[in-house]
Amino acid sequence: MSDQQKSRPSFSPANRWKIAFDMLVRTVLVLAVVVMLNYLGAQFFHRFYLSSQTNVGLSSRTLVVLNSLTNQMTVTLYYDTHDADNFYPTLLALAKEYHAANKNISVQTVDYIADPGAAEKIKEQYNLPGAADSPNAPPGKDLVIFACGDRHDIVAGDAIVRFQTVPMNPNDPDFDPRQSKLQFRKKPVAFNGELMFTSKLLALAHAQPFKAYFLQGHGESSLADTSDNGFSKFGLTLAQNDIRVNNLELLGNAAVPPDCNLLIIAAPTTSLDESELQKIDKYLAQGGRLLALFNYASISQPVGLEPILQKWGVNVVPSYVKDPQNSIGDQVVVVRAFNPKTFVNPLTQLALEMVLPRPITKVDWANPPANAPEVDELVLSSEVSTLASDPAATPRSYPLIAAVDQKPVAGLATPLGTTRIVVAGDSLFLDNQIIEAAANRDFLNYAVNWLLDRQELLAGISPQPVTEFHLTLTQKKSQQLDWLLLGALPGGVLFLGWLVWLVRRK
Repeated sequence: MSDQQKSRPSFSPANRWKIAFDMLVRTVLVLAVVVMLNYLGAQFFHRFYLSSQTNVGLSSRTLVVLNSLTNQMTVTLYYDTHDADNFYPTLLALAKEYHAANKNISVQTVDYIADPGAAEKIKEQYNLPGAADSPNAPPGKDLVIFACGDRHDIVAGDAIVRFQTVPMNPNDPDFDPRQSKLQFRKKPVAFNGELMFTSKLLALAHAQPFKAYFLQGHGESSLADTSDNGFSKFGLTLAQNDIRVNNLELLGNAAVPPDCNLLIIAAPTTSLDESELQKIDKYLAQGGRLLALFNYASISQPVGLEPILQKWGVNVVPSYVKDPQNSIGDQVVVVRAFNPKTFVNPLTQLALEMVLPRPITKVDWANPPANAPEVDELVLSSEVSTLASDPAATPRSYPLIAAVDQKPVAGLATPLGTTRIVVAGDSLFLDNQIIEAAANRDFLNYAVNWLLDRQELLAGISPQPVTEFHLTLTQKKSQQLDWLLLGALPGGVLFLGWLVWLVRRK
């Protein structure tokens, strides 16, 4: 080989310039991607959520329910799919899991922002413009629509994810330093997707919904009342559980209707007539189901139900509980103790907010009657609670809600089945103002499903806690991160490219 051949460079000048230009283009592209990601993150990405429902594997109870469904059903996600805070990706993943478990369940998404034509068809098909006037179709932009044949049910997206209003801090990306007043934001705390999906699909699979009757005529709250003290949201929650609610008066010859699956007595303020009490007593003796709510307003004036409930092993104490260490203001008591051996077990990581709750205790029978019902104290105040009527008493925990379950008696059949009763020492925690606080609405869901013996909606399906991860950077750290992403990383790539070029040149 000649000396001229040995000294010839490996690359011609043209090749070297070509390699350098290629490296420059690649670096510019990497830099552009980094800039784009930073811009999108700054504009749209403030926080993200991690929770057990992110892994959307279905519970064993839901799988049992799905295996029993043979109807063709459709789940429509009527959502703004680009909203970062509406849990659409999680809901879509959950819906696909239902489809994977049962091919009779089809899933479709309609983005009412990106596809207004398809959205208009959905509005016409399900009469969405009238959603605000329909008890089965709550208002709201994001909706989940469950359909089976000519029947359908609509759930607002806000009802699937439970939020809590919390104060904002100066490091929150949505915080406006120009405002002098306290600023708040909605923080997600629980995801009810599986519970809602399973209950709706199961309800649509059954032709006849359950019927509940809401006692009136004694100052009870109204299901039509949309004010803070009304019970319109209570009625909506029952409708979402496939329970039709009708008002009921027991005056004259009127009795509890034979098709009554659940009787609701929500905090009467005046005493019931003796004939009314006899009808209620007869209904329970025949195996009826009762949800009875009391509150502090009837402490000094018994309503007449108290002796009937005593026969079933429950005392309604004429006082209310004070728990300053676990209270919001002077009236709202935050309750976190749940009986894990009962249907409220799924709520053990959550809490209830109750207003001046009355103790609901188990009757301590010296000689229990034959076939005595089983009474469980469900929800209890903290160990530092006291009674308003006896503040000097030693602080202790007080039961605030109790459940009665009359087990079947051999050789004895009742027309309506076996008696079940839930008694709560407060009614205001389920009114329009507070029902969405803490796990109040979740408790109502579990209580009515237990009363109606819908075990498939209880065991193994519970609200999933949501953990919010919020990345907060000071201005100095943000600038350092900008220099790292926009300067150091692209600069490092350029430097490495330059070194490679030098090595290849030699």
